[in-house]
Amino acid sequence: MTTLTLALAYGGLLPTTLAVVIVGRDVALSFAAFFIRWATLPGPKTCKRYFDLSIPSVEVRPTVISKWNTALQLVLMGATLASPVFSVPADFVGLVGLQWLTGATTVVSGLGYLTSKDAVHRLTKAEVAKRLPKPPILPKRK
Repeated sequence: MTTLTLALAYGGLLPTTLAVVIVGRDVALSFAAFFIRWATLPGPKTCKRYFDLSIPSVEVRPTVISKWNTALQLVLMGATLASPVFSVPADFVGLVGLQWLTGATTVVSGLGYLTSKDAVHRLTKAEVAKRLPKPPILPKRK
C-alpha cells in the first residue's frame, strides 16, 4: 500500500497531503510497535531477544475502523488507478469524496490504535507461557 500510495502521489494521481497522511500513519504505527515491543519485552532485553518472535509480549487486535480504512484505501487505490483509463477527471466529485473519506478514516484509525484500550493487549506471564513453543518430546533411548 505504501509503494502504491507514493507512486500515485508522485504521478500526480493522488493528492500529496493524502499520501502523507496514509504513509505517515503507517510509519507512526510502525515506530509505536517497535517501542511497545521493547517496553513490554520480558527481561533480559537484548537485540537477539527483541527480534525473537517466539517470545511474545503484546497482541495487537485490529479495530473496526482500521478494517474499514483498509477497505477504503484499497477501493481508493483501485479507483485512482482506473481513473485515467476511463477518462475520469481528477476533480470528479466521487473520487474527491472517496479521498476525503479515506483520509478521515486513516486519521481516526491511527488515533484509535493510540487511544483504544482493546487495540493493544499486553500479555500476562501466563499468556506468554501458553504461547511459547513447547520443546519436542524425544523418544527414550533404550
